[in-house]
Amino acid sequence: MTPQQYYGTGRRKTSVARVYLRPGNGRFVVNDKPMDEYFAQEVQQFVARQPLTLTDSNSRFDIVATVHGGGGTGQAEAVRHGIARALLLVPQEDIRPVLKKAGFLTRDPREVERKKYGQPGARRRYQFSKR
Repeated sequence: MTPQQYYGTGRRKTSVARVYLRPGNGRFVVNDKPMDEYFAQEVQQFVARQPLTLTDSNSRFDIVATVHGGGGTGQAEAVRHGIARALLLVPQEDIRPVLKKAGFLTRDPREVERKKYGQPGARRRYQFSKR
């Protein structure tokens, strides 16, 4: 007996996505809104769907995601990471190498560098004045 849903946690920058894959016909809901309504930009929708497109699973699962933190791009990439992790739990042909090669299983470790005191930004310095 297979479980009714598969779960994956995705992270990117300060965004965290909890993603549930349920057998269905391709419904994609993010924070109780349709995905195309939540992610207004086409690029963000494309990024969030990438693991499904790569594994030809677009119409096999209903996706329910809860995302918080960060901005639109970080959230879309967190959803992508969560979907990829959840797809690994689906008992089927081995898709790990495909997802791994595309880089969807790797947590992107880059974070925003903190602002330092005495400077206007993390690395930017105030303009030097000789006189």
